[in-house]
Amino acid sequence: MPKLDPDLTQRLAGDYDSVVSYLSANSGLPGPRSNLELLYAAAELLPTIHAARLRAELEEYLRCCGVISLGREFFDPSANAEEVIVQLTAFAADDSWRVRESVAMAAQRIGDHDFEALAGLVRRWLVQPRPYVARAAVAAICEPRLIRRPHAAAIAMDACATATTYLLSLPAEQRKSAEARTLRQALGYCWSVAVAADPASGLPIFTALDGTDVDLAWIIKTNRSKARLAKLL
Repeated sequence: MPKLDPDLTQRLAGDYDSVVSYLSANSGLPGPRSNLELLYAAAELLPTIHAARLRAELEEYLRCCGVISLGREFFDPSANAEEVIVQLTAFAADDSWRVRESVAMAAQRIGDHDFEALAGLVRRWLVQPRPYVARAAVAAICEPRLIRRPHAAAIAMDACATATTYLLSLPAEQRKSAEARTLRQALGYCWSVAVAADPASGLPIFTALDGTDVDLAWIIKTNRSKARLAKLL
């Protein structure tokens, strides 16, 4: 738990208006970097009732704090896990990239406690995907700490392959959209994370990718430039 100040737990458990004021004042925004330490602390310490209200706020950082808290709420016996998934899916397509990143962080927290639950969520997001939601799937599972075992790495590899096939299935004009470009950008590093987690199985799959498609060629080239993959190749 980040040690921002000795009474952080009390601050985040106070009345709603004081919590909003504290989060806003310490968000680090506007600025080049939001306060991730506070965001992670909020994910663990915010009362559920506060987190729910924060998800409806207009201020970006406040929404992020509410969204990342869904990773904890997924395991709350008093919460509806299906409703949590519905909310995460909706926020995965949010206009704010910070909110979308908070979705990936929330999903990773689910994976920290129950990898199979994360794997199920990722598969669900990739059944009938949208670009932003597919991006959430690969960004969530292609996290080194989560895929150290071959079984987990294989699931991440399959997610990358499924998301790549989906991207390449989009019409040429749709591939130019911001959503599709965001998915392509994620695939530009997620493959390298998945391959590096289990090179024996991953390298043959990656090197067999057909780079004749311009977007796939970019994905291959960008992953090859990552140090974690370059040293294996």
